[in-house]
Amino acid sequence: MIIFKYPFWLLYRIWFYILVAIPIIVLFPLLIISISREQWYPYFFKLARFWAKFILVGMGFNYKIIKEEVPDPKKSYMFVANHTSMADIMLMLVSVKNPFVFVGKKELAKIPLFGFFYKRTCILVDRSSAKSRQAVFLRAQRRLKQGLSICIFPEGGVPEERILLDAFKDGAFRLAINHQIPVVPITFYDNKKRFSYTFFSGGPGKMRAKIHKFFKTEGLKVEDTKPLNENVRTIIWEELSKPVK
Repeated sequence: MIIFKYPFWLLYRIWFYILVAIPIIVLFPLLIISISREQWYPYFFKLARFWAKFILVGMGFNYKIIKEEVPDPKKSYMFVANHTSMADIMLMLVSVKNPFVFVGKKELAKIPLFGFFYKRTCILVDRSSAKSRQAVFLRAQRRLKQGLSICIFPEGGVPEERILLDAFKDGAFRLAINHQIPVVPITFYDNKKRFSYTFFSGGPGKMRAKIHKFFKTEGLKVEDTKPLNENVRTIIWEELSKPVK
């Protein structure tokens, strides 16, 4: 019976890229205007949230956001989540209303159309380059000073599917401590099942996210980076380890 699923999976993947492209094409003039100045980024962010909702609904993902604590719209945060799917970007955008900037791998900038806006609005990193990683800190600092938040997937990439949750890199937590901003852990439960990086897999269904209670960084120093990292990872690990409901 599984052989009959392959045509569905193929069409489902193609449909995803069609959904990614449609809002960008339709909203292209507004998107161009919204990225023409850095101070107009919040307007771009609103368009990006609409784009994300359009894709999730179009893919048949019945998403639900659970909130243990709600971010203050007047404050900056460091948002971190587990990373398993291309849909993580969309679910993060619909989960959080505070305008934030993604820190992401530079390879995504090569995706046609999407990559044009990605490289102009996100902080790109070449994880093999120490110079690039240092530049990320400088750009993130500038964005935080503008009142924006930052979003980082601290696993540093998408782990193998057999891995529930990979080790976290320290960058997000060091940056949060340097700027004394709260760290907001977010768990994505179903993205790997719904739309993983395995081409022939996935399908419509529930897609849940949980915004956990924040970790405050006031008074923390650089030497507290690793304990903060481990505490945040433990929260997400324990949530992912719970029996599926």
